[in-house]
Amino acid sequence: MEIQRGDLNRLIMNYFVTEGYKEAAEKFEIESGTPIPMLSSDSLEKRMKITNAVHDGDISSAIFLVNSVYPDILDSNPQLYFHLQQQKLIELIRKKDIEAALDFAQTHLADRGIENPGFLEELERTMALLAFEDPESSSFCDLLNSSQRQKVASELNAAILEEEDCNSSTKMAELIKLLVWSQRELDRHKVTYDKMTDITNGTITTSE
Repeated sequence: MEIQRGDLNRLIMNYFVTEGYKEAAEKFEIESGTPIPMLSSDSLEKRMKITNAVHDGDISSAIFLVNSVYPDILDSNPQLYFHLQQQKLIELIRKKDIEAALDFAQTHLADRGIENPGFLEELERTMALLAFEDPESSSFCDLLNSSQRQKVASELNAAILEEEDCNSSTKMAELIKLLVWSQRELDRHKVTYDKMTDITNGTITTSE
């Protein structure tokens, strides 16, 4: 089945808008002629400001913006709020402000860790960074990678989309899930077919 260019462009635009990549969406709109959905434009602007603050490590600003625009999100999502507070602690550790990090953990995170075993485990991993003179080289260095900020930003973005009654999963992600499920079912029934063996690179292994 041939995929129409217009359908593919709309799929790409949906990904940019859902994930909050405003600049990419605007550039793609110019290059492809695929319009940004009107209902998404205002939401995209708000989400971009909030998630950009997380990407910059400015968690206090992110929390302030969320509470200003979506005041119910953090109250109704304790896991998201914990992860934002945890990220704030990580940023203090990144700055090597040990005293502030210990005080923040004791004041804002210790009780949450006691209440929730899952939170406690994450908090212990974060606090373990303080035991190393060079935490970037420790076994917990993943917490200091940009991917950690991205993970928190994505969780926050998804919560905002849910608050706006929008689908937090991109159409591209849904198609990939459908592909994986379909291939699993075909394998289970021992059907011979051309299989996508590497989704990242789009590698397809043809059947003999």
